[in-house]
Amino acid sequence: MVKITMKPITVQTVVNAPMDKVWEYWTSPEHITGWAFASDDWEALAVENDLRTGGKFKTRMQAKNGSSGFDFTGTYTDVIENELIEYDMDDGRHVKVEFEETPDGVKIIEAFDPEKENPEDVQRSGWQAILDNFKKYVEKL
Repeated sequence: MVKITMKPITVQTVVNAPMDKVWEYWTSPEHITGWAFASDDWEALAVENDLRTGGKFKTRMQAKNGSSGFDFTGTYTDVIENELIEYDMDDGRHVKVEFEETPDGVKIIEAFDPEKENPEDVQRSGWQAILDNFKKYVEKL
């Protein structure tokens, strides 16, 4: 079987906060529950995060009314504190998240392999919504 590779989809934002705070809020389970969802009618529950190369993560994402949900799971392939997080989701797709200090704050660039069920623009807008939610969460606290 030949693996068909599609070009990764990229989303990004700039968070007006210091790097240490951005990194902590991105990686700490108590903060992940505050932002890891795309809309206000969803929530992130039961976060587990072993942030190290070879470590695993799991975030339960579900609709607040309980109508649907899924586990977002994977294994870290590379972690460089305050710089880079790479991981493979359990479905085989790869994600690369880069953190870069800029004069305006921390620029986060997230590139992920697309899945085949949804159009690229739907996937991009969903991941961008979660990233925007992260920015709002960090900047309000």
